[in-house]
Amino acid sequence: MAGKGLKSLNEAMKALSIASQPCRALPMRQSSILSSRRSMASVTTPPSANITRSVSEPWQPSMSTNTTANLDNIARAGKVLTQDSVTNVPVTVYSFPELEPRSLESYSARHLHLPLRRDILHLAVIYEGDSTRLGMASSKTRYEVHGSHKKMIAQKGTGHARRGTKQSPLQKGGGKSFGPKPRDFSTKLNKKVYDLAWRTALSYRYKRGELIVTEDGLDLPLPDDFLWLAGGGKLSRELEDAYVRKWVHEFMTGLNWGKEAGRTTFITGDKRPNLFTGFELAGAEGRALELWDVDVKDLLETGRIVIERSALKEMIKDHQSDLVTRVAVQGLRQKGPKLGEVLVRAPRY
Repeated sequence: MAGKGLKSLNEAMKALSIASQPCRALPMRQSSILSSRRSMASVTTPPSANITRSVSEPWQPSMSTNTTANLDNIARAGKVLTQDSVTNVPVTVYSFPELEPRSLESYSARHLHLPLRRDILHLAVIYEGDSTRLGMASSKTRYEVHGSHKKMIAQKGTGHARRGTKQSPLQKGGGKSFGPKPRDFSTKLNKKVYDLAWRTALSYRYKRGELIVTEDGLDLPLPDDFLWLAGGGKLSRELEDAYVRKWVHEFMTGLNWGKEAGRTTFITGDKRPNLFTGFELAGAEGRALELWDVDVKDLLETGRIVIERSALKEMIKDHQSDLVTRVAVQGLRQKGPKLGEVLVRAPRY
């Protein structure tokens, strides 16, 4: 048994000595065809792998200088595209009712190119609705109901339930417990947020092409013959109203601004007789509002906004408190972006 153990031990030692010997390099044979093919091109050696890199280090693919530069350019271009780099937007001023371009003006992007913020618009509409809510509901308490405050019947001995005065809420015609009283439903909203909602609504209209700016003096061009007859008292009131209603309908339908197109809101600096009277009679086609009577909700309701140039500038000027400041720093005060800088003006003939 000892001899067999020594024999197996010797065989194992021999196997270990053979495995520890280095392998002989075999000669590499290349065919003549392969060598002739590679003689016409430059032989490139592949980059050696970094086998000394630590396992904890993150792996990064090796890239050439051109590849890195291209990726940097792509990233830079994507950054420019994702950021809003618009600083000014053009606004065309039209004549009315011809709708011919008369001038091209520049407005700041912070006036007419703001992103849509539904939350801010919702806050502004709710704020306006709460401010216009009257809250005039009122009921009388037992102390306000007319009549004597004497006890109706004796407390005991009548066989009836005990009763107090006629003004008791338990009696018919008596006062009301915890009834409604006139109160103020108005809520509060930061002025800067409200002004931002105004310019957000204008920007929403501008981006959709639904903000039409006209020259000052916006009014409906009623026919001269009709104005002459109406001024002379030769037409009855019913006939005048019927004619104006039909004329406004045909006029708005021809411009594709009428009821079928979502109606139109006209905004002017002051009241214009033909414009306001026409839309009082033909309210289904649109409406006319003075600048002081406009709210954020009015800018969002109808299909488009037609506004005078001066009214637009006044509207933006009154609602840019978040862009200007009353605090002077080193003697300078932030005045905000320019309003309606004229770029091109059409010649008048």
